[in-house]
Amino acid sequence: MMTRISRRGLLTTGAAAGVLAASGLPLRAQAKRGGRLRAALSGANTSDSWDGRTHSDLFMIASAQGAVFDSLTEVTAGGTLVGELATDWEASPDAKVWTFNLRQGVTFHNGKAFGADDVIESLQLHVAEGAKSAAKPIVSAITEMKKVTDHQVQFTLEAGNADFPYLLSDYHLLMYPAGQIEEAIAKGIGTGLFSVVSFEPGVRMVAKRVDSHYKGDAAGYFDEIEYIAVNDNTARMNALLTGQVDAINRIDFKTEALLKANPMVRIQEVTGNQHYTFPMLTNVPPYDNVNVRRALKYAINRQEMVDKILQGHGIAGNDTPIGPANQYYAADLEQLTYDPDKAKFHLKEAGMDSLDINLSVSNAAFEGAVDGAQLYQASAKVAGININVVQEPADGYWSNVWLKKPFCASYYSGRATEDWMFSIAYEAGVPWNDSQWDSDDSARFQELLLTARAELDTAKRREMYTEMQMILRDDGGVIIPMFANYVQAVSNKVVSPDKVGNLWQMDNARMAERWWMA
Repeated sequence: MMTRISRRGLLTTGAAAGVLAASGLPLRAQAKRGGRLRAALSGANTSDSWDGRTHSDLFMIASAQGAVFDSLTEVTAGGTLVGELATDWEASPDAKVWTFNLRQGVTFHNGKAFGADDVIESLQLHVAEGAKSAAKPIVSAITEMKKVTDHQVQFTLEAGNADFPYLLSDYHLLMYPAGQIEEAIAKGIGTGLFSVVSFEPGVRMVAKRVDSHYKGDAAGYFDEIEYIAVNDNTARMNALLTGQVDAINRIDFKTEALLKANPMVRIQEVTGNQHYTFPMLTNVPPYDNVNVRRALKYAINRQEMVDKILQGHGIAGNDTPIGPANQYYAADLEQLTYDPDKAKFHLKEAGMDSLDINLSVSNAAFEGAVDGAQLYQASAKVAGININVVQEPADGYWSNVWLKKPFCASYYSGRATEDWMFSIAYEAGVPWNDSQWDSDDSARFQELLLTARAELDTAKRREMYTEMQMILRDDGGVIIPMFANYVQAVSNKVVSPDKVGNLWQMDNARMAERWWMA
């Protein structure tokens, strides 16, 4: 027998989905159609494409899932889960078999009707031979995808997963038209509120509002959107201040006062799970030694980084990626603090008097990464750790440095659930495991990961996720000095709702769908 599971009341039923309308947003009387949203966004590359498997930063997330394509489920600005191309779902008591009902009357931008075949083919892309998709762990956990009817799909998982509907909101898991996927990737053919007018990778994307869309008048108020790729912070800020664009992401805290002084601009700040990191490859010496990792944890001054790099826009991290917006965040876990004597002690335990290492950084990793590495260099020196800061080019940082250099700077937006965060970056063998953390480092962590995932009892899950956070704090290969608030700026010509999403930058990257012209 199938049972509907309520997880914090987040799994929608058909009735709830109906109340929220197709987009998960209540109908807005005050929102009006019209105008063109122009946004300058970072995170663009000349290698960008409409292939969701390759998306890794804001520009393409906002262009694809935020405008041109849809996924089966969607996380609202308030953090609840609603149906997007799915209307509702139910699970077997062991959370292994999930049945999803699909929205009817939906068409792709080329006129093809949406249905079960599109879902199955779109998901299979992520486990195709040679596919390098960050969502591969999500899809490879499905042992069978079955088309029940044209508008119902059933998934059987290799093990129970209480978070499965959440995972289907992942921005890589876009829905493409079956049998036409190559063409859809080449041209950007989705079911989203906006259809592509033009797309120059690493330069700009222009799209126009689709007429008679299934989301009706509940979302997508602009007639047109234009996203301009501007990876340089100063250039983004100047574009906003001179009125060339209406919104920018990731403001530079050093120039925040300039933005605040302009009456035509407002700053949006939301606290979420975004964290700035220094991952080390735990399978490469000397980082394969847990005492070297512990020495590096005590050699960093976290609060100094929050004060100087984030200018107070965040909190100190504790070397676990689970943040304040997560359900099982272990807020009472003892905080790691700067302690050069403890760092020296762990170096001695590793059989060393001093340590010389390289740290590869670029501000492409996070705003202030170079300055942060220099602060780290100064604080570590006291403990006999000599960090040589290697400034890498911003262009190609994610392809040439991250996952390749043994110690570097990185960041994660965080994820809506603990299992989702752990399974994309800490599960053994997954593509984005940037510390190569596996059973050699902690068999207990890998075992807990699988057990907690299938557990429907909230108290038991909390216990397991707390232990996992403790293991990463003490032994993990990723230093997480700080959780950074999302700070972005918007022209007063554009209206945004009171509640702005905190899962990703720019209202969960869905500003095209959720904002409107004043």
